[in-house]
Amino acid sequence: MLHGFRSFKNSVNHVRHLRNRICTRGLTNKHCETSIRNGVGILKFDTPGSKVNALNEEFSYDCKEAFEELRDNPEVKSMVFISGKPDCFIAGADINMLAACETKEEIMELSAGGQEFMQQMEDCKKPVVAAIAGSCMGGGLEIALACHYRVALDTKKTSLALPEVMLGLLPGSGGTQRLPPLIGLPNALPMMLTGAGKNAKQAKKLGLVDLVIKSLGPGVKEPKTLSHDYLESCAVDVARQLADGSLKKPKRTKSGMKGLSHNLPLNNKFLRNYVFKAATKEVMKKTHGLYPAPLKIIDSVRNGLESPSTGYARECENFGDLAMTDESRALQSIFFGKQACEKNHYGKPTHMPQNMAVLGAGLMGAGIATVSLDKFPKVILKDVSDTALSRGEDMVRDVFQKKVKRKKMSQFDCDKLMSSLQSEVDYSSFKDVDIVIEAVFEDINLKHRIIKEVEAATPDHCIFASNTSALPISDLAKASVRPENFIGMHYFSPVDKMPLLEIITTDQTSHETTAAAVEVGLKQKKTVIVVKDGPGFYTTRVIGALMGEAFACIQEGTSPTDLDKLFVKFGWPVGGATLVDEVGIDVAYKVTKYFLEVFGERISAGDPRVIEELVEAGCLGRKSGKGIFLYRSSSKGGTRPVNPVAQKILDRYKKEGQVAPAGEDVQWRTYLRSVNEAALCLQEEIIANPVDGNIGLIFGIGHCPQRGGPFQFLDTYGAQAFVDKMKRYEDSLGFRFEPAQIVLDYAKSGKKFMSG
Repeated sequence: MLHGFRSFKNSVNHVRHLRNRICTRGLTNKHCETSIRNGVGILKFDTPGSKVNALNEEFSYDCKEAFEELRDNPEVKSMVFISGKPDCFIAGADINMLAACETKEEIMELSAGGQEFMQQMEDCKKPVVAAIAGSCMGGGLEIALACHYRVALDTKKTSLALPEVMLGLLPGSGGTQRLPPLIGLPNALPMMLTGAGKNAKQAKKLGLVDLVIKSLGPGVKEPKTLSHDYLESCAVDVARQLADGSLKKPKRTKSGMKGLSHNLPLNNKFLRNYVFKAATKEVMKKTHGLYPAPLKIIDSVRNGLESPSTGYARECENFGDLAMTDESRALQSIFFGKQACEKNHYGKPTHMPQNMAVLGAGLMGAGIATVSLDKFPKVILKDVSDTALSRGEDMVRDVFQKKVKRKKMSQFDCDKLMSSLQSEVDYSSFKDVDIVIEAVFEDINLKHRIIKEVEAATPDHCIFASNTSALPISDLAKASVRPENFIGMHYFSPVDKMPLLEIITTDQTSHETTAAAVEVGLKQKKTVIVVKDGPGFYTTRVIGALMGEAFACIQEGTSPTDLDKLFVKFGWPVGGATLVDEVGIDVAYKVTKYFLEVFGERISAGDPRVIEELVEAGCLGRKSGKGIFLYRSSSKGGTRPVNPVAQKILDRYKKEGQVAPAGEDVQWRTYLRSVNEAALCLQEEIIANPVDGNIGLIFGIGHCPQRGGPFQFLDTYGAQAFVDKMKRYEDSLGFRFEPAQIVLDYAKSGKKFMSG
């Protein structure tokens, strides 16, 4: 994340006051403390009362103050920058600092101040060593880049990254200027354009760090503390040797074949242009120009290489431009919303579930077991046969083996987790289970039978959670003798990759049960929203409106291939027809049939017989190998062919004499329907607040992240503009485009959804 410092140019008196204060406090301030060991000045930053160090104005002042004290102290011959937190060097900037800025000039002041301080560090005559353990992100990495030598501790939590692009920003304190010369243009651009992190060994291989320190095992202190102390000791030795000349600063120029790939793109105009052209092409392919930050990153890097004297100024200018864009504000809103949904607002449960059972070893059940195995002492996977269990175990193992292949997990840990999975075909091991998560077929009679069986085999405090995607939880709970312990936990497929967990409560669900379910989800590393029971809950209901309008567009003449392209160009992660195939056409049929009974034709604009005939023809989507598209092992992305069987069915229900809607209309009609349905859910109190509404759709269905979710979009686009556009479609297409009353009210009053 970005790090910024206020410029000190016009704050001389304030700086003098700080210096006087630090002298009287003996080289200690709120965020930093300094000490001297054998001529090495140690600057240790440790924000009190926080798990991470985040760069805000106060932290920045304190850090600069401590640095200047050590720099100007004649006893100090070299310096070490280290965190007092073993799991966090510096996590980046406090985004609240950026959000508080109202003008581009304020943003640029932060960037210029950061650049100024980093330059002071780089220009320091005394060697400065960064001792890195844990997260070293954004401005934290920019601080490390300004140091003369970098030492990193080899732990699972050590990660070096410049993830500003994920907030619609760029590294604004010199990162775009220092990283390419250090690790080479072909390595630097992907780091900044994707925000991907590097572990200690990867960073060493790139030249991002100069020395990797192995972590230590148990001793008189816990391994984490011992390893961190050892890192500090090694960094101090390195700093001392750099000061006395027994260790030379690393040569940043490369030799041999690595030197060619590193140096040529930096120095050869033809190769440099080739790299930038390829990077720009890849960015446009992936973002369709919807996100300005990647292109600004490329521009800043290019300017720095081709005109070094103006590189930092261009970075500062681009940083200011980006921070004021709607896209950056939207992505920052998602960041804050995600943080809010990673807390348990119901408090810690009195009885935290320890032992878990998952019913159903299919795709969802196996996925739920996968994300639970290393989080709970006991995880049972139950199905009706050993064959079904074997398939489920294979799915769990496949996920772990992929992690082993990517070196995210050792083979030993994989085998250990698999051996801990308890597979059962009956309920004999359920007597001490605290929570049961049901993931069987979407059949209410089947679920009712299972509920009764489970409650007869489990203790009275056991929570029963259903993973249904649409069946009302209150209807399922009718079979329960403990409705206060009954709740919905709607996971998204694939469970190990999709971050959202939608928890559904009924009027009878107890506060304790809700608190426990949220805690389970957070333990599984999920982003959690809690919604009230209702048809389709929240996410499935919005998907219903979205897919209904998509099918209407197909029946009006839009081809499935064109629909997919239009969706992706508008900002959806997958196309509209592909989304139907991913959800499962049989699932879509059941949901559509149910929604027609509840909502009528308002929610399903197309002819429901289309989906019914697709199911009858065996076109069930990706899982069956054929849906609207054919899924072959050789097919890739946009080359996937339309299923001829599905095409015949679609053609049969195509509206005669209908002119296919314009591409822009397809994009807006589908998007507006989804936004309006989200607003109706807020109006009906299905969702508690707009933040949950944004996060639920962004992390559940990829709801055009550059717009920040439905309610961020309504604020940015304008409630009145939304109403006007809806009414124009209502005039031509009917009542399904009637704006939600809550949006009409906000348009009239001028209120903002995200201001509360």
